[in-house]
Amino acid sequence: MSNNNLFLETEPVGSLMRKYAVPCIISLLVGALYNIVDQIFIANADYLGSYGNAANTVVFPLTIVALAIACLIGDGCCAFVSISLGSRDAKRAGDCIGSAVILSLISGILITALYFIFSDDILTFFGGRVNQETFDLSREYFFWINSGMIFYVFGQAMNPVIRSDGSPKFAMASTLAGAILNIILDPIFIFIFKWGMMGAAVATILGQILTALLAVYYLLFKTQAVKLNLSNFRINFKLTRRYLPLGICSFLSQISLVASMAAVNNMAHKYGAIDAIFGQPEFAQIPMAVIGIVMKFFQIVISIVVGMAAGCIPVVGFNVGAGRNDRARKILVYLLTCEALVGLIAFIIVELFPREIADVFGAASESVHYANFAVKCFRIYLSLVILACVNKAAFIFLQSLGRPWLSTMLSLVREIIFGVGLTVLMPALPFIYGLDGLLWSMPASDLFTFIISLIVIIKVYKQLAD
Repeated sequence: MSNNNLFLETEPVGSLMRKYAVPCIISLLVGALYNIVDQIFIANADYLGSYGNAANTVVFPLTIVALAIACLIGDGCCAFVSISLGSRDAKRAGDCIGSAVILSLISGILITALYFIFSDDILTFFGGRVNQETFDLSREYFFWINSGMIFYVFGQAMNPVIRSDGSPKFAMASTLAGAILNIILDPIFIFIFKWGMMGAAVATILGQILTALLAVYYLLFKTQAVKLNLSNFRINFKLTRRYLPLGICSFLSQISLVASMAAVNNMAHKYGAIDAIFGQPEFAQIPMAVIGIVMKFFQIVISIVVGMAAGCIPVVGFNVGAGRNDRARKILVYLLTCEALVGLIAFIIVELFPREIADVFGAASESVHYANFAVKCFRIYLSLVILACVNKAAFIFLQSLGRPWLSTMLSLVREIIFGVGLTVLMPALPFIYGLDGLLWSMPASDLFTFIISLIVIIKVYKQLAD
């Protein structure tokens, strides 16, 4: 290890966390802005409202599937390039990047084709049939979002690759540029041009195209550690078999979220249909729309949590490698304390100001049923957000210790066993039947996961003390 990194072993833990975490947090928040900004502008357009909100919620998991594949390629390539550069093999690093570029383009084309072929079936699976208006808006939004999917996959895959070349600021700036363009164009297309869901989608696509073009510019003219040439840009199956497994944990983490979101959307559709209020056609889309905006707020919180934890990965890894387990333990305590504080702040906000948050997403122009359900949803669904933050930090800390599969298994337990299982089971229980059961499934999942995570973390902490 280069002596240039010795400060990771000597500099105060808090200072290191701030130095490494802030860029990660900003990058993740910027990435989250795309869908959140779309939903805010859609919700506040009186000709879209809760129907548009629900449509956005239906389509959102489909972008996560594409993101999962981009992470598989990009994070795997990032790790392999870092290893190759560490062993002074720039040629292998260049071949890996070139292969990842081609693979991401092919993946983007295949995803686009499959989505267009099975669009109606896919939208139905994610709850789009809640009513005809929601389904029509979902189809419109999905068509245009899918039209730019290749740019999204490519841009997201190249972001970690650019970081691995030693340019985290450029990677962050390229993502930020696309998000800012989306923010500028959304109100123009939605409120001035009256393009509706198409306008929101086209604004998103143009932002993604800008990010993708900046990635192309970087690869052609700005690379630092790796110099690329035409011979690098081919599928190298030998290298592909080596770098893709390094991204499998990132892939599984994203895919598990899709399964959980699919379950939530379908249960909202199923039990909303038999609810006294939301069983009425004009209100049928409200549960799905409201849960969607609650998850968008949660996404902002989790972006901070994940960014903070991911920023610790190189610090923890270096200190463990240097035999400084005492510092690794200190980072663990510091990290979990900070994450719990983020969760506490989020808890206070959702419990005290749920209506104000809902108004940002259009509640002020909707029926009283929308506003009342939004308040209830925020307060119940995120009632144990503190534990959710600690859980996520624990998963990522395990990755930094070189235990990605344990981290992945805990993530799958949270999102699949509890996230899907309790989402399906709890609304059927007689004492919390229907939508109430669906809302309580989120804190129940976080509580059960926390119990398991706590056992694992205590064991890991003791091992670091040995």
